[in-house]
Amino acid sequence: MYFARTGDQVPYHIYLTKPIDKPDLKGLKIRIAPIYREFFQTLGASVVQTAPGEVYTALERGVVDGYGWPVLGLFDMGWQNVTKYRVDPGFYVMELGIQFNKNAWEKLSPEQKAFLEKQRDWLEQMSLEKSVKDVERDLKRQAEAGIQPITFSEADTKAFLQESLDKGWDGVLKASPQHGAKLRELMVSP
Repeated sequence: MYFARTGDQVPYHIYLTKPIDKPDLKGLKIRIAPIYREFFQTLGASVVQTAPGEVYTALERGVVDGYGWPVLGLFDMGWQNVTKYRVDPGFYVMELGIQFNKNAWEKLSPEQKAFLEKQRDWLEQMSLEKSVKDVERDLKRQAEAGIQPITFSEADTKAFLQESLDKGWDGVLKASPQHGAKLRELMVSP
């Protein structure tokens, strides 16, 4: 049972060692996570899947030309030292959901459920406020570290974001055609 959402409003970005002037990653090797593999491949990237702990060395040695990552966490990994560009806008948003075993939830008393729901409401609000502040702080730190934003034309930006959504949902629908379609219906406004 989906119970709470944290980490909201933290977008993923493409970070690069070389500039691009349109949403085209042809000729670039990009470190990926499975969730955006198809999206990056559609943009023409050669994709490489590595553990996060290997990204710094892969960038330093030219094994990859960039990576996808949430706006937060670059400084924790030291990646600002080997990153020159960030593609704006971000795509997707980080999801750190909390799930509850439905059978365990049903065994709780109404008072226990009410207490946990009150805590959930506090957590979601606090997390949202913190995420917004953290994103603002890290974007400022990235600028101070010399990471330059790359922006596209309005038409290219619209196509870039639409492609990210289409490829994201393609993966969900491929994994579960029946449930994926229902999930998309519930989550995407017409």
